[in-house]
Amino acid sequence: MLNYHHLRLFWAVGHEETLTRASATLHLTPQTVSAQIRGLEDALGEKLFHRTGRRLVLTDAGQLVLRYADEIFSMGQELVETLRGQPSDRALRLVIGVADVVPKTIAYRLIEPALHLETPVHVVCQEGHPTELLAALSVHSVDVVISDAPIPPVVSVKAYNHHLGECGVTFMAKAGLASRLRRGFPKSLDGSPVLLPSKNAVLRGQLDRWFDANEIRPATVGEFDDSALLKVFGQAGAGFFAVPTLIAAKIAQQYTVRPIGTPDGLSEHFYAISAERRVRHPAVAAICDAARSKLFA
Repeated sequence: MLNYHHLRLFWAVGHEETLTRASATLHLTPQTVSAQIRGLEDALGEKLFHRTGRRLVLTDAGQLVLRYADEIFSMGQELVETLRGQPSDRALRLVIGVADVVPKTIAYRLIEPALHLETPVHVVCQEGHPTELLAALSVHSVDVVISDAPIPPVVSVKAYNHHLGECGVTFMAKAGLASRLRRGFPKSLDGSPVLLPSKNAVLRGQLDRWFDANEIRPATVGEFDDSALLKVFGQAGAGFFAVPTLIAAKIAQQYTVRPIGTPDGLSEHFYAISAERRVRHPAVAAICDAARSKLFA
């Protein structure tokens, strides 16, 4: 059984990062604190710290235990305040990893339902390469990863894919170019300037295969990791580009571009990836439910 007194001492050392400072705060000797943390490590079967000079640095297991300890002792304080009749403004913390290939507007529309729970939600968004975000998920640094693809087979992470939905793809461009390419679409795209997502985006592979299947050879002007930067180039008239049909109207308004056409055989999928087979975090559950019942319905 977990000894919560030992957990409290570990929690203090984890935040102070030195045994001396934590011991002074706790009014205990360093030897006592050290011995009781060893007892916690024995009970959990995990090493929680490794020493770097005078600092105690949390291991991966230690970081996970500290996150749980933060929640446990924060909820304990909330309980005391509630019983005393004091209002509690504690927000539910949600750390989301957003793959850099996911359009910002899609990311917002997926996350936005979490902001409307009865319990206030404090959202922390971290953007990055999917592989980096999955590594963070594996050590519980993030609660969920939003991506355009399921977990790649080459990534060894114990996590679960939750398919949120799919939508078609629309080609767009600045008004003059869009008007010209609309005539004879999709063959009109052959030889025309195109702006492409980088090769780590699932959509890029789909576009390459679709162009090949339809014997279309556009002239590649640029490739972009950042979907927002790609759209800025499109706004300037540098070429046509693809966006999820779900947000085509919003993109048209925001970047003053126009639709060219929506081809058959192209679609984008979106996933929430979590460390749990069954989602328990209420904010993650809200994201999944709203996506399936409303956004992609």
